[in-house]
Amino acid sequence: MKRFYSSSVSEDLGCRRGEFSRKHYGSVELLISSDADGAIQRAGRFRVENGSSGENTGYAPGTWHRTDVHLENPEYHTRWYLKYFLGKVHQNYVGTDAEKNPFFLSVVLSEQNNQRIPQYHSILWRKTGTQKICLPYSPTKTLSVKSILSAMSLDKFEKSPREIFHPEIQKDLLVLEEQEGSVNFKFGVLYAKDGQLTDDEMFSNETGSESFQRFLHLLGDTITLKGWSGYRGGLDTKNDTTGTCSIYTVFQGHEIMFHVSTMLPYSRENKQQVERKRHIGNDIVTIIFQEGEESSPAFKPSMIRSHFTHIFALVRYNKQNDSYRLKIFSEESVPLFGPPLPCPPVFTNHQEFRDFVLVKLINGEKATLETPTFSQKRQRTLDMLIRSLYQDMTPDLHKGNNMLNRRSFSDVLPESPKSTRKKEEARQAEFVRLGQALKLKTTVKGDTTANLASTSFCKKEPWESQSFCSNFPHEVVCADSWGQSLLVSTDAGILLIDDGQPSVQVFDKSLQIKQMNVLEALDLLIARTDKGKDSRILVFRLSAVQKDIETKKIIRNKYDCRENKLERTKGCHLYAINTHHGSELRIVAAIRNKLLLVTKKYSLDDTSISTSLLSSPESPVEEFQYIREICLSDPPVVMTLVDGPTGDSDNMICVAYRHQFDLINESTGESYRLHHVETNRVNFVAAIDVYEDGEAGLLLCYNYVCQYRKVYPFSGHSPLVQPSAYDFHFSWNQVPYAVVCAFPYVLAFTTDSIEIRLVVNGNLVHTAVVPELQLVASRSDIYFKATAAVSGSSESSSKEMSSKSSPQTPTAYEKPELPLPSLEGEVPCKNLYKIPLSNLVGRSIERPLKSPLAPKVITATPLSGITSLPVMHSLPLSRMEIKEIASRTRKELLGLLDEPIPKTESAQKLKKVYRRQSDPKQGAVRSTSSDRIISSSFEGYSERRHLSTSSDPDTSANREENSPSSYPFQLISLYDEDIIDLK
Repeated sequence: MKRFYSSSVSEDLGCRRGEFSRKHYGSVELLISSDADGAIQRAGRFRVENGSSGENTGYAPGTWHRTDVHLENPEYHTRWYLKYFLGKVHQNYVGTDAEKNPFFLSVVLSEQNNQRIPQYHSILWRKTGTQKICLPYSPTKTLSVKSILSAMSLDKFEKSPREIFHPEIQKDLLVLEEQEGSVNFKFGVLYAKDGQLTDDEMFSNETGSESFQRFLHLLGDTITLKGWSGYRGGLDTKNDTTGTCSIYTVFQGHEIMFHVSTMLPYSRENKQQVERKRHIGNDIVTIIFQEGEESSPAFKPSMIRSHFTHIFALVRYNKQNDSYRLKIFSEESVPLFGPPLPCPPVFTNHQEFRDFVLVKLINGEKATLETPTFSQKRQRTLDMLIRSLYQDMTPDLHKGNNMLNRRSFSDVLPESPKSTRKKEEARQAEFVRLGQALKLKTTVKGDTTANLASTSFCKKEPWESQSFCSNFPHEVVCADSWGQSLLVSTDAGILLIDDGQPSVQVFDKSLQIKQMNVLEALDLLIARTDKGKDSRILVFRLSAVQKDIETKKIIRNKYDCRENKLERTKGCHLYAINTHHGSELRIVAAIRNKLLLVTKKYSLDDTSISTSLLSSPESPVEEFQYIREICLSDPPVVMTLVDGPTGDSDNMICVAYRHQFDLINESTGESYRLHHVETNRVNFVAAIDVYEDGEAGLLLCYNYVCQYRKVYPFSGHSPLVQPSAYDFHFSWNQVPYAVVCAFPYVLAFTTDSIEIRLVVNGNLVHTAVVPELQLVASRSDIYFKATAAVSGSSESSSKEMSSKSSPQTPTAYEKPELPLPSLEGEVPCKNLYKIPLSNLVGRSIERPLKSPLAPKVITATPLSGITSLPVMHSLPLSRMEIKEIASRTRKELLGLLDEPIPKTESAQKLKKVYRRQSDPKQGAVRSTSSDRIISSSFEGYSERRHLSTSSDPDTSANREENSPSSYPFQLISLYDEDIIDLK
């Protein structure tokens, strides 16, 4: 007998979601180059990416699908001033902080997103860089400059900020934003023959091979430089001094000019080819196309004498299988950047290879700008520009003329005050006119990604959502996935929801569950109920809950769960379990400032008790044992269990309270300071345990910040908590209320958006605006609730980019276009959406998870030109019962019977399932009857039939298309050759 709580693919994926490795991004090596005589020329430390050897372990060929090929920190998400501010009425402020460093603040109320949701976008310009945050708009609450700066951790001032009215400030702020880096790129392409070991030899190649020419044609188009009006990448477009032709392309809105060594001027007298090195040697990224077999001497970055080039992409072409092999060398100081190379790094699809290379190189150049060599120069430039701009305004600041507003901390208003309406409208008109002109000039110059929509419009992204349940009317408290279903705690009780099926009530609303975990592998449901002093932790056996659902017994209430209460947990306000549980389940319950550690007596691997569990009592309370109690100084707000490397006296508990994150040793109760928050107000969000190559680390999320701290192996009983080169931090654009990790992504959920970044470096890859967003569950697949206005949570803003890339005439402030309720006072219905975890983690895995709801409709594969009927699974029927019911069904459908099918027990069974038996050859389930049921396509049949029909809209549409004249009857094989894989 197959046990219901056997391990599922969903749970396996859920356990792996926090596991990642930087080895996917290469390892640092000392590379030494020598000349033909073996003498050492140069040496350098580079990170070498050649594909991770262990990346595909356990997966058959063809099941691996890359999902992480994305531009990081894309300009259409990061160039806020150009996108949201220019051409619109907005406010700019100037002030100095406590250290007398000047700063500028820009604020705009914008609806420029795919859902027309009004949001405040704010940019803080400081010498250390720009800080961007997004704040929700409330029509009843006025936002002040002071609150915006406080959200950016700027509370103390030497001079309070004042508003700048002069429209010319927009030019200066646009210059500040352009310091973040160019939106267009220039890459070097160096041709190397087989056996060439020095840069002089490579730069001296006058022409390239046929395979090199095909590679150039793959990269882009050949353009004539003279008279070229597009991005020129430093090449001469007037006098042909840098060659007559070059390679150019546009990729996802970015113009790219390639400096090709064989197209740049060649000099027979100059062995060093200075003119070629002048361009390629000053490129941050260079592609090396090397001829020859893989066994021949390979290229090393130390062969190139350049202090400017930080990234080399080595490309080899294999004529035998028409494929390209890629290898990446990055200077040691360059931060990690994606996408990681596949294993092996061989591409047979040339277009896929081109897209991968261009994304990798663009991300690489952006990452290089964060190295000390470039970041220090950028910071000095930014500091000089900000101070110069502030000094230009100093006379006006003292005079108090019309350029600066005398008011300090003025409110950010969507409309101007009525008292000065005419004068303000004239100022705003001039302000907007200049902003439009600047935006148009920038677009024409090619310094904006205006053509983004044409390149990525049809791309399917891994975070795209699927509709799971439409018009869900209840308020969701918490939820967790159970197989393919969702167990949801609502204001109407505990419901079990499955895609396309009516919800089933499991507990009534007297049982108020505030937190829950469904552990299919352990046959357990863990829940925290009620609130305050009455709150407790309950444990249920999933098989018992499943039995109640199948037998449709009376719905259990709060008083039926007395035997499920876990001892000593009264007053529990928070609990946590070890998400990567192996042999032992651990539960830590927080009761005010005390932590109660409880473990399960028996492990799943204990074969001596595996049979006794089948006959164990309905309540699994006796299977748990109290271990110890740990006292804290304050009640924890966030709590996460961290698995130690051995699991023997080295497991930890991460807790957040007051202004700090602490690590607590489960065995000794000792506390260690992990991170202290240096802000006045702290909003703790999450502490996520992630495991890098088996070693624990923590993503600490609070306010706008996400810190990664690596927890090193223990020395005795103490973890080594100290700063490390592996630690990093990044800031969200909006304060999240929940954060979900699904390597390679980390997703932040706010009240109206999903912000998606990469775990390894915190770089932004996408922001999806979702109105009235609520995260529901995230243990395996990610479920969230949103209004019916959502057409898709991952709908790209590329449509909006294409429509608003050129300056638009500003209009009066409009309210968001949300669907109006059909009746007065009616609350708009919301839908439940699902983001499959298998899409996010990059592996395409079949997920035939057994649903707790019975029966589950599975549409059989139809014959050619024939519409299928649903197949349903339940209790087995005898062969004679199947023949009898099939015969009577056939006669009734043909009109030979006047009386309907009797509602016998066998008939009721057939409504749920057909008989199945195992086929040892196929390893699948095969039906045992050769009878065929004839299904009429007449509309009247839908009112007479007694077999359940599919709720699939596609199936319904097919039935409507087949008119009675064309298909008077349809033959559907339900018992003959239908095979359903239930592995």
